[in-house]
Amino acid sequence: MSTQARKERDRAERHQRIVDTALELAENDGWESVTVRKLAERIEYSQPVLYSHFAGKQAIVSEVAEQGCAVLADTLRTARGAATTPEQAFADVARAYLNFASDNPARYDAMFVLKTDLNFGPDAPQALRDAFGEIQALFSPYYEGAALAARTEVAWCSMHGIATLDRAGRLVDALREQRLTMLLAEWIAAVGQTG
Repeated sequence: MSTQARKERDRAERHQRIVDTALELAENDGWESVTVRKLAERIEYSQPVLYSHFAGKQAIVSEVAEQGCAVLADTLRTARGAATTPEQAFADVARAYLNFASDNPARYDAMFVLKTDLNFGPDAPQALRDAFGEIQALFSPYYEGAALAARTEVAWCSMHGIATLDRAGRLVDALREQRLTMLLAEWIAAVGQTG
């Protein structure tokens, strides 16, 4: 391996180590506990080394968010791909999304709650478009164009609202399955109206 290739590999590994350590700190103690100083101490690099990778905490959060969207896209793709009916796909994707949010609170916050450098929409990084695309694929047999985009956004907003309120302890635990059943009934009714 050439010296240049080794340097690039080492830089990429250091970059990922910063991201992984930030996420670990956030999962354990919340994002407010993540500082460049604490990261530098934890991974035993100087603060200038961290700043050579990221402009600051917001840039680190953005990287965690982008990588999280790639994981979410894979999770939703797997859920959707295993379904044998459109109704099962709706249920499996919604459940996978809500489980992802519950199982990855700091990552989910980075993706959809905290301020990041990421743009959403057509100019979003590929990972964000892929995650949105997995939700959109549920509705693409029934809608097109602006109606498809709007339906997808409403579905995403519904899941995000449930996930965020549930994680904050603002919803009744015993109603979790009933909420999901109602959400799915609304989606199925919405696509039935397009036929």
